[in-house]
Amino acid sequence: MRRITSLTLQDIRSYAAFQAPLTGRSVVITGANGAGKTNLLETLTLFGAGRGLRGAKLSDVVRVGATGPAGAGITLSHNEDEPVRLVVSIPPPRFDRREVKIDGEVTRSASALSELLRFLWLTPAMDRLFMEAPAERRKFLDRIAAAGSSAHAATAARYEKAMRQRMALLEQGGDPALLDMFEADMVDAGIALSLARKSTADGLARGYEALRQQAFPRAHLFIEGDVELLLAEQGEDQARLSFAQRLQRQRRVDRDARRTLFGPHRSDLIVTHEEKQMPARQCSTGEQKALLIGLILARASAAKASADGSSLILLMDEVVAHLDHHRREALAETLHGLGLQAFLTGTDLEPFAPFLADMDQLQPPSPD
Repeated sequence: MRRITSLTLQDIRSYAAFQAPLTGRSVVITGANGAGKTNLLETLTLFGAGRGLRGAKLSDVVRVGATGPAGAGITLSHNEDEPVRLVVSIPPPRFDRREVKIDGEVTRSASALSELLRFLWLTPAMDRLFMEAPAERRKFLDRIAAAGSSAHAATAARYEKAMRQRMALLEQGGDPALLDMFEADMVDAGIALSLARKSTADGLARGYEALRQQAFPRAHLFIEGDVELLLAEQGEDQARLSFAQRLQRQRRVDRDARRTLFGPHRSDLIVTHEEKQMPARQCSTGEQKALLIGLILARASAAKASADGSSLILLMDEVVAHLDHHRREALAETLHGLGLQAFLTGTDLEPFAPFLADMDQLQPPSPD
């Protein structure tokens, strides 16, 4: 499994420049609030599919006042293999696109990075996931699904693109043959999306079993949605036909509503505390946090092996701040057992005492 053994930044967020040699072990990043700890995690996700850890536009990731190309570089090492150097550049003046080089060679393949690296992360902003609108839970579900498959993000993007094209054509009163084509793309990608989401939810049970830990409660995931119901009731082949027919029947309704009213983009993720048989949204704040950590760990356990050989990196921002000593020790033991490279942040080093035997320490310099 590949490990990140160096990180460099240029004009990213609070950093004019930064360089960190790493050993390939997991890393604890500590520093005061505002020191740039989360910025380092976000920088790593520039090497992943889709938007990064904060969901920000590329132009917002670039340091204010930058005039030249911004970007970052990492080195991936694996046993005795030759290291791989990855560089992401965000060129001026608009800073709105990524340029990717792998060992000095420009690549235009959107999947090239995800075939090498996948990321799974947990941030304080996710603490209210179970209380947020369905759209936030869908994004979370697709993110953890992509942690196990480099193709998932591309499938989700293909569905969204076909849906936008169909809606634009509906508003223009366009060619029915073109509508058939866009709807066929929606059906193909939408069914694949729903099946991958279900596979992700089903795979959590295997992840929890492999972890064999008791500190973080098990979560049960159920995906509630139109296409999921079709698949459950009709099977894949008939569900494809029904999905296509529904899109065709609803063309006028969708045009008038100015949005597509049927499809996996409207699904919701229902999370239950398995032992208590209680919806996660009704659990206490502490239980919700513990459920979320357990869910991320179980997904990491289930997703760490990928058929295409890409490596999974785990990012956990301010994860120990509200954990008691028992759960900190359990988290340290579980991360060690996973065998993945993880990057953790926190303001103080003391809460990370159970982790330090297996991890390197990094302290960002004072940002500009």
